[in-house]
Amino acid sequence: MELDKRHIVLGVTGGIAAYKAAELARELLRAGATVQVVMTQAAARFVTPVTFQALTARPVFCDQWDDRVGNNMAHIELSRAADAILIAPASADFLGKLANGLCDDLLSTLCVARECPLLVAPAMNVQMWSNAAVQRNVARLRDDGVTLLGPASGDQACGETGPGRMLEALELVEELVAFFTPKRLAGRRVVVTAGPTYEPIDPVRGITNRSSGKMGFAVARACRHAGAQVQLVAGPTALPTPAGVTRRDVLTAREMCDATLAACAPACDVFIAVAAVADWQVTNASERKLKKDEVGTTPELAFAENPDILRTVAALPEAPYCVGFAAESEDLQRNGEAKRRRKGVPLLVANIGHQTFGRDDNELLLIDEHGTQPLGRASKDALARTLVAEIARRIGADESASTP
Repeated sequence: MELDKRHIVLGVTGGIAAYKAAELARELLRAGATVQVVMTQAAARFVTPVTFQALTARPVFCDQWDDRVGNNMAHIELSRAADAILIAPASADFLGKLANGLCDDLLSTLCVARECPLLVAPAMNVQMWSNAAVQRNVARLRDDGVTLLGPASGDQACGETGPGRMLEALELVEELVAFFTPKRLAGRRVVVTAGPTYEPIDPVRGITNRSSGKMGFAVARACRHAGAQVQLVAGPTALPTPAGVTRRDVLTAREMCDATLAACAPACDVFIAVAAVADWQVTNASERKLKKDEVGTTPELAFAENPDILRTVAALPEAPYCVGFAAESEDLQRNGEAKRRRKGVPLLVANIGHQTFGRDDNELLLIDEHGTQPLGRASKDALARTLVAEIARRIGADESASTP
């Protein structure tokens, strides 16, 4: 789990978005974290402490004078074991307190006395968020090293629409995972291809494959977590775009090639070709649906070879570090090494295609000029993180990147 062994102090302030904090607590636990909830008195008017105690199996703290902590210093002791404090929702009032070092209750005092990182998820009416004083406080918090998560723009409880809406629980968990990931690819530009391609036979039929895009999307997500600026070129798939990733949707192999070359220009640092690209296209595709009763016989399809995207990018005058994927049906090492040489890339990642398409787990074999390195079966997200760390090491990226 991506937040395994992380201890999070979840601060809840007064606002209608406090109900989302209950879901957030549950999702943090699902991601492997332990959660200690600290509430303001105003927050307890929206959601009771009993709710959070039931969800986290931990006592909830609201009172600065709570004597359940042995030395009666909850404002100090509660944050000492924390990996981070996350305030969600963070009201306009609480942002002002943080920006000016004011501490008149347990949660604000705890934030001032902390030794761990502080992240805040603002939640307020659109007019409040755009208020000049609030924006001054936000700017000061950023200057002070506080991480702001959101806000999002959308429908608000007051009936208005605009910025100020708190990020959803899963979005906040995603941002927290990214926060804790070492930024091995900070400042690097990465292009990733993912999913299948589709070659039309007629307006309703085509040639494609079973790739779900899950591995490619996991790689794009892991690169973004590692601090890279990521462009994802995706074939037809319904997968949601990873947070912070720029996505371009394409259909055919030629469209994917054009989009990839455009994404790599004027320069990128790493290209990871995960997509399962069709080798051939139909050159005599029909402009209308082929009907059995009209054709009379089985239609004859003519094919032409599609552009080789990986080899094309690898041959660019200032080529990025190129990583290829090979979905094989047998003899991974021999076929993978042959493909690596044929494509002219330093690293190739091989797997048994029919055993991974559509699944959430995978088993990979890294192949380079020195030999092979197996990556045992794991979730695609976990394998993507391992692969990104390998790529960062191979391109000489910052080895000193630390985890918060």
